[in-house]
Order: sequence, then structure tokens, then C-alpha cells
Amino acid sequence: MSKLILANDGIDETGKAMLERAGFKVVTDKVNQENLIDEINSKQYIALTVRSATKVRKDLIDACPNLKVIARGGVGMDNIDVDYAKSVGKTVINTPAASSNSVAELVFAHLFNAVRFLYDSNRQMPTNGFDKFDELKKKYAKGLELKGKTIGIVGFGRIGQSVAKIALGCGMKVLAFDPFVTEATIKLEIDGVSDGPSVTIQTIGLDKVIKQADFFTFHVPGGKLITKHEIANMKNGVILVNTARGGVINEDDLLEGLNSGKILHACLDVFENEPRPSVGILNHPKISLTPHIGAATNEAQERIGVELADKLIEALQA
Repeated sequence: MSKLILANDGIDETGKAMLERAGFKVVTDKVNQENLIDEINSKQYIALTVRSATKVRKDLIDACPNLKVIARGGVGMDNIDVDYAKSVGKTVINTPAASSNSVAELVFAHLFNAVRFLYDSNRQMPTNGFDKFDELKKKYAKGLELKGKTIGIVGFGRIGQSVAKIALGCGMKVLAFDPFVTEATIKLEIDGVSDGPSVTIQTIGLDKVIKQADFFTFHVPGGKLITKHEIANMKNGVILVNTARGGVINEDDLLEGLNSGKILHACLDVFENEPRPSVGILNHPKISLTPHIGAATNEAQERIGVELADKLIEALQA
């Protein structure tokens, strides 16, 4: 049997080394989507690992009978036809635990950025800081503190709970919604000790979260959760963060809410039309932006590589 694995969107060196020690050969040369079927068949790859760039649809699955395992380095698998792959005997795996902390930290990078206007200040100071220092100081003088505010976490799995951990450390009140989680015990890490004090959070209905939260963050696999209806029921001056999937917040309704002042600010790492976000979103003065980098830390990539390697070895040696 072939021992070839194609890591088409790359894999951390630690994970690659683990696979090679187990007897597999890992190829990390990027293959364009249109050439992927021919490449897999010509080399008889038995496993394909992807991130978000490569698509694994029914046509590829049907055309590559030697492919035994399809692996996603990350959480969401909307770029893979998961149910179909499983229905024809393929093993499909992902790495849901590896990037939780990195995504949670990006949420708070965006929140701190938003409440102190860093997204705009960092653009204005280099060009206007010398001549208009006092004017800019006045412009950015109405910042907010996170402490004492309420954060609504929509989706309370691993990432949502990691967000809650940071929020509690900042002195925030946490409200959470998840149809599959009734409560979660959050253990706080203090000075590197992971088994610190704990807080149990019970989830509530989405409508209650929407009406009570000052800030919102979304950690769900997809769907249009936030439209003009939900926005109308929010407090005035809320801030929304989306590091989950594009489309969770309807972008047209988001722009309407920002323009009316109902929404104070939005922080987006994901977009409806990736990799070509709408110009209206990209140019809006009340939106801060990152290019889908939630899991893009060195630490997360190493954890993803290790978890991916462990699961691939288990699946391929079964």
C-alpha cells in the first residue's frame, strides 16, 4: 500500500516529522485545485490534508478511489463534502481543539482594538499625528473599558469557552448560547497553573443574549444567525466580532446597522465572499478587519500539526 500523504495546504514541521517517523511520506508541494485529481491518482496518495484553501467536493472524492482519509487542519469543514465522503467509506477528520486559544485571543485583540479606536488611530497618527495631535487626541477620547460589560458568546464549544475564560479574566459578565451545551465549567489559568479556580456558566436562549449583551462574538459552523431582526433587538451601540464563518452576520444588514448607529463597531476576520470581500465592507470606517487569521499563530499551527498527525496515524494504521 502507498504511504504517500499530500498536505496540500501545508502542515507544521512537528506534525510532518511525526508522520514520517510512523513510516509515511508527506508531500507539501501545493497543487492547484484544477490539477488535484490527476496528482492524487498519478501518485496514489492515500490521504489528503487541507486547510481552508483546498476544496474536497464530490467530484474529487469519486475520482480518487485510493484516497482513504481526508483531513482538515482546523475546525470548520465547509470546504469538504463531509457526509458524502463518509457515505462512500472515506475517513474524515479535523482538529477542533488545537486553535481554540488563538481564535479567542484574536477576538480580544479585535475588542481592545475597537473600544480604543486603534484600527483608526494607527492609520491617522503617521499622517496627521505631527500637525493634528490635539485634534486626534480629542477624536479618540471616548474609549470604553471591557471590565463590567457583558459579552454574548454565540456558540459555546471549545472556542467559545476559551473566549469566556479571557472575558472572566477581564472582569466581564458572560452570557452564552449554544443549542447543544447546557452549561460549562470554565477553569481559569493563573500564573501557568491550569487547574485554577472555576466558574460554571449556564447557557440561555439566543433572544436573551441578543437583548442583554454589550459585545457579541460568534463561534458557530455557519448559518445566517444575525440579520436586521436580531440587530433591531440589540442594545444601541453594540460591538460585533465574527471570527467564525462569513455570513453568520448578514453583511447588508450589518452595514445598515452601522450606518444607522445601532451598531457602534464591527470586527471581522471572515467574510461572505472570501477571498474577495465586498468593497462596502472593506472600506467602511466602523469596521476593523483581518484576513481570516484566527488560527494563524505559531503555537496553534504546531498543535494542529500534532493533532492532525495523531489522527492520521490512527486512521491509516487501523
